[in-house]
Amino acid sequence: MKKKDNIEKNVKETVDNAKETAGNAEATVENHELTELEKLQSDYNDINDKYLRALAEYDNFRKRSIREKENIAIDAKISVIEKLLPVIDNLERALASGNENDSLQKGVEMIMTQLTQTLADIGVEAFGKIGEHFDPNFHNAVMHDEDESENINVISDVFVKGYKFGDRVIRPAAVKVIN
Repeated sequence: MKKKDNIEKNVKETVDNAKETAGNAEATVENHELTELEKLQSDYNDINDKYLRALAEYDNFRKRSIREKENIAIDAKISVIEKLLPVIDNLERALASGNENDSLQKGVEMIMTQLTQTLADIGVEAFGKIGEHFDPNFHNAVMHDEDESENINVISDVFVKGYKFGDRVIRPAAVKVIN
């Protein structure tokens, strides 16, 4: 009987060992599947992060390109306006000279009116008038005058008008300032 008990005991131990080995195998397979799932999740997260970064970079590039195009258009307009400013200055001098020929004077006035209206339509604004407060961002003080009766930093004479396009100064006004 002892032999039979030993055999039953050995069979029971073998069955228990087999169950334990099977359980360990299942746990190993489960752990292997879990680590593989974690690796796939990590790869997905890396790829998704790269995608989102590339998408953001493209969006920034697109916005920067639009801004650069707008700036190029503004720079081109300003370049043309800068070339027209000496012509405007000469027309203003012709008007100031008070030509005796009324028809010529009237023609120059019409040209000047049309040119200033065209500049205003595209957004060019003239500045620098007598009595304005001196601002070094917009005015270039070429002369100073001392006068106790006048306010300080007031423009007393304008030699050359200033022009700006939007918030950009094309040419500062050359002025005489009372200190």
